[in-house]
Amino acid sequence: MSIRSRIAGAVAAAVTIAAAALALAPPAASAQLTEVTGFGTNPTGLRMHLYVPDGVGARPAVLVAVHYCTGSGPAFYSGTEFASLADRHKFIVIYPSATRSGSCYDVSSPQALRHDGGSDPVGIVSMVRWVEQRYGADPGRTYAVGASSGGMMTNVLIGAYPDVFEAGASYMGVPFGCFATTDGSSWNSACANGQISRTPQQWGDLVRAAYPGYGGARPRMQIWHGTEDSTLRYPNFQEQIKQWTNVHGLSQTPARTDQPQPSWTRTRYGGTGTNVAVEAVSLQGVGHSLPVGGMAGATIDFLGLSEPGPTTSPSITPTATTTATPPPGGCRVTYTMSTWNTGFTTAVTITNTGSTPVSAWSLAFTLPQGQSVTGAWNATLSPSSGQVTARNVAYNGAIAPGASASFGFQATHSGDTAEPAAFTLNGSPCATA
Repeated sequence: MSIRSRIAGAVAAAVTIAAAALALAPPAASAQLTEVTGFGTNPTGLRMHLYVPDGVGARPAVLVAVHYCTGSGPAFYSGTEFASLADRHKFIVIYPSATRSGSCYDVSSPQALRHDGGSDPVGIVSMVRWVEQRYGADPGRTYAVGASSGGMMTNVLIGAYPDVFEAGASYMGVPFGCFATTDGSSWNSACANGQISRTPQQWGDLVRAAYPGYGGARPRMQIWHGTEDSTLRYPNFQEQIKQWTNVHGLSQTPARTDQPQPSWTRTRYGGTGTNVAVEAVSLQGVGHSLPVGGMAGATIDFLGLSEPGPTTSPSITPTATTTATPPPGGCRVTYTMSTWNTGFTTAVTITNTGSTPVSAWSLAFTLPQGQSVTGAWNATLSPSSGQVTARNVAYNGAIAPGASASFGFQATHSGDTAEPAAFTLNGSPCATA
């Protein structure tokens, strides 16, 4: 069976999304979608379209928005809300276009599923690097979102390029490696039909094998799927949850379950706030037709793109002297652990109880023996054990008097689940809550 006939169900999704585009107003700005050529290594000849909002600031964030089968970058631009959200929040959007038959992305070949292995992911990463160089974009605020084939590609990008992407959101996708084939085919019927089930460890091992030796933080992941999806069937939703909770060292038991809309069931893993390690949204009665109905806005919130970015002028280099150090007693730390037999997650809140604003922060503490950090969100942590320092990322360094900043991390332990005895913020001791 040809690839065109195998993606017939995806055509219906394209029609649905295109129809939704008619109800969406074009971005209220003079900025235009522009094609970019010569952006770097591009083994499969992908096309690149770019949307840069009017008034974008220094070191902007970047969102890679990846289309469905039969689609294109311009179609995804017109049929989704990401450009209008970029106008509002001032981030740059990259819209790749697949060029092979059926306009699906390569999410199945050994090259695509290996870091710097080749194929479509290499071209997409080249687009990101080009934007970083041309617009001074913040490498620490690069994200991916995609629908259908693009949702599958989001899983691939997040899995094989954790050094490039901070977080991703997959609409109607499948786990990393689920579509893998060895016979040159680009379609995997067993995966598409939800017939491939693996243990969390097996799914996680596929991700870890994509970039051997990588020891840094893993990107956060948001997963969306409709219960009536007949193209990439609903069991793939749970398989993705299994994979990404394992990658982050988390339990599959949600830390929070709620219903933001009547047909949505949202589960969060590794914390209860907006920027958790893994978030999954099941849509009752919905088919292969995402994103619609406020989902794009919820994704922007999860990624952190609705939060203000850095305001430093490009001509000013931040130095240590720009950091206002709070006096002793000018800070309070809340440290909340959720533990299981071999690991734990921690949510940390830093409150500025002093009268002086903090423009950048580093929180130092000592982990008990046997505890080792495996991943983090909303902060960078180093080293992974012993005396650890957590530093702000680009969008949460400022803490006004009376305000707070939050981050979290996951870790393993060898039996001791005690909390750190003390914390210092920019060298000054903090009270604990």
